[in-house]
Amino acid sequence: MMRTTNPEIPELLSQRQLAARLGVTTRTLERWRETGDGPTFIRVGRLCRYRTEDVAVWLAARRCTSTSNRIAGGEAR
Repeated sequence: MMRTTNPEIPELLSQRQLAARLGVTTRTLERWRETGDGPTFIRVGRLCRYRTEDVAVWLAARRCTSTSNRIAGGEAR
């Protein structure tokens, strides 16, 4: 995880760090970026970085109370 002392620069996670936190593969994150199903990301040169705030918002949108719940794109929510 990239830490900064400047409060104006958000905390960023690498693809590998986010994959480990979510328990998914880096390939899954790549596929989600291609389809637009994953959390928003930031391009830093050729690298993809994820703001922790964006990941939290993305996860909150996927909270469910039943396996029959649906989210956009038809996957179970």
